[in-house]
Amino acid sequence: MNDETDSPNIEGKNLAEPLRRAIGDRYLTYALSTIMHRALPDVRDGLKPVHRRILYAMSRLRLSANGGFLKSAKISGDTMGDFHPHGDGAIYDAMARLAQDFNVRYPLVDGQGNFGNIDGDNPAASRYTEARMTAMAEALLEGLDENAVDFRPNYDGRLDEPAVLPAAFPNLLANGSSGIAVGMATNIPPHNITELCDACIHLAKADNSDRVRDDTLIEFVNGPDFPTGGTIIEPADAIADAYRTGRGGFRVRAAWGVEDTGRGQWQIVVTEIPYQVQKSRLIEKIAETIHSKKVPILADVRDESAEDIRIVLEPRSKNVDPDVLMNMLFRNSDLESRFSLNMNVLIDGVTPKVASLKEVLRAFLTHRRDVLARRSQHRLDKIDHRLAVLEGFIIAFLNLDRVIDIIRYDDDPKAGLMREDWSKPHARAVSEADYETPGPGEGELTEVQVDAILNMRLRSLRRLEELELRREFDELTKERADLEDLLENEGRQWKAIADQLREVKKQFGDARRTNFAEAVEIEDVPLEAMIDREPITVVCSQMGWIRAMTGHIDLARELKFKDGDGPRYIFHAETTDRLLVFGSNGRFYTLSASSLPGGRGMGEPVRLMVDLPNEAEIIALFIHRPGARLLVASTAGDGFVVPEDEVMAQTRAGKQALNVRGETRAAVCRPVEGDHIAAVGENRKVLVFPVADLPEMGRGKGVRLQKYKDGGLSDARVFNLADGLSWLDPAGRTRVVTELAEWMGARASAGRMAPRGFPQENKFT
Repeated sequence: MNDETDSPNIEGKNLAEPLRRAIGDRYLTYALSTIMHRALPDVRDGLKPVHRRILYAMSRLRLSANGGFLKSAKISGDTMGDFHPHGDGAIYDAMARLAQDFNVRYPLVDGQGNFGNIDGDNPAASRYTEARMTAMAEALLEGLDENAVDFRPNYDGRLDEPAVLPAAFPNLLANGSSGIAVGMATNIPPHNITELCDACIHLAKADNSDRVRDDTLIEFVNGPDFPTGGTIIEPADAIADAYRTGRGGFRVRAAWGVEDTGRGQWQIVVTEIPYQVQKSRLIEKIAETIHSKKVPILADVRDESAEDIRIVLEPRSKNVDPDVLMNMLFRNSDLESRFSLNMNVLIDGVTPKVASLKEVLRAFLTHRRDVLARRSQHRLDKIDHRLAVLEGFIIAFLNLDRVIDIIRYDDDPKAGLMREDWSKPHARAVSEADYETPGPGEGELTEVQVDAILNMRLRSLRRLEELELRREFDELTKERADLEDLLENEGRQWKAIADQLREVKKQFGDARRTNFAEAVEIEDVPLEAMIDREPITVVCSQMGWIRAMTGHIDLARELKFKDGDGPRYIFHAETTDRLLVFGSNGRFYTLSASSLPGGRGMGEPVRLMVDLPNEAEIIALFIHRPGARLLVASTAGDGFVVPEDEVMAQTRAGKQALNVRGETRAAVCRPVEGDHIAAVGENRKVLVFPVADLPEMGRGKGVRLQKYKDGGLSDARVFNLADGLSWLDPAGRTRVVTELAEWMGARASAGRMAPRGFPQENKFT
């Protein structure tokens, strides 16, 4: 664009400017407003404007910590009308959070009524709750009426509001803060006020010098101290690095213990949960892990919480290792969470910066020094005013008769008292010796002094009162000298700040709630090692419904199935066994025998336990044997030998072993228990060849077992050549053929027609 189009043109009341500039300027204004007046806290008092205005509005309503409560609607309404012209709902939510002891380490609002709970329930409406300030909030406001901080006009100019609070303690780190601005965010965890005061005292002793090392301060501030407790498992060097840079994170785990329930049984009780984790949502997540079998060794979860947290976790067996169970829950639930540290704050209320721990504490102490100087100067001004008044009172007592005469007979007593020269003695009610005593009674009286004399009560005209005035004059003179020395002596200022912090520590200090521990990662113990070994009978129907009958029942026993369904697989097993399911899609799926549904009903579909597609069929179901091998083959006649250990799946999705494409399906899964393989095709031709001719693989298509002109593979099995090849005839009798030279051949050859009496369905069993 040229200069003519770039520059705004004013035509009447219309202002024309380029869209890019208009949007850029307005967005920048919005961004600065969000950063400075909404999202980021001030490093000096640790408050955002909405919180600062709420506390100031409560102080104007005289809602002290030992006073009465007032409706929250009144508080949020006054805050909105006088200082914060935003929605009263947002103001009430901000105030309610300051009253939640599970969100704020040191609550600034004392709430009466339902202010929400750790389950995530919202506070009651503002018309139902009441509130007042806490002693901690009063400590933040202390000195506000002593010119400790600057005031600025409110949004409509009717009133003034503090730009920052005096803040007797480092509230930014004590209560933490979080917020999202434009292009930046902040997330600061709460800390223990005792540790913070100790660190600040150490800095104050060193005159808030930059020479103090970060590592020295970290020895005082060990880490966050969350209101909900928990255990920090972050390494010490990572914590130190986070405080040095202002960025990092902390892994927090729930606090738990083992509770004996008798007869060798036990349960785990969780007493503290990570910060900002909703208890109800946490229990829902744990229940989901039980339902999805992510933590199969966990049987149940119960919430027995009252005022304190009490979450009960029941193991599936007493043989379960508690550490292993909790380690699995830490990985699969919010019993372990991570709190990110991003110490992005407003320096002097203007400049956003990611500050280190030392920079935050130094900024707070610098603010406290400014507050101390301003309060001292304010007190000094008050003393000067009072000393001037006392000078006038003393002059009046030394010259009482003359003062009375002027007041009684002068037409304008005020002007008369101001005209009089009080450096000379007048008739008075005291002795000459008294006049010679040191005192300021000389010269002319000021307007302030004359007003004080004229407003003095007659009963104050006593000798005793004069002595009291002289005593007060001497005390104030001494205090004034002490204040002047304080304002001129930097060392005394830091000593005074350290003393103030010791008082704060004595008044508000408490024990740490969050502990520290090393994250001991425990390897998962095999499931069967933690489950009671009991006999069961596994039953799977033709439609894929599986169940586990208690004990080893008679395999010939008649069982009930759904209409149109019947038995397919039935075998004896134990609760510690792992079961393998082989699908026609070439995938192996793993089931835990202990997690099978009981035998009282019809069971559950296997497809609900694993991700077996609807179009895939179950080809085999059997007990996993460590170290064993399997023969797998497809309908195309391709196959190989695979170790069972390599097809064990850890997830519901299973593990692919035999690759199949198009119309080809997996057809055979047999244990390798012998030295030869017998394959039979749909053309009823049988081929026998050594097992050694097949490769051992973990996954693949395999090699050709038998050659076909038409059709494909029907069945295959592994047997010992010396024992002969056997099958069941239609009458259920076992037939054995030992002379197999006619069917012996090289792998991938066509074979010969099956022996007489071979089953019509072309299956060996």
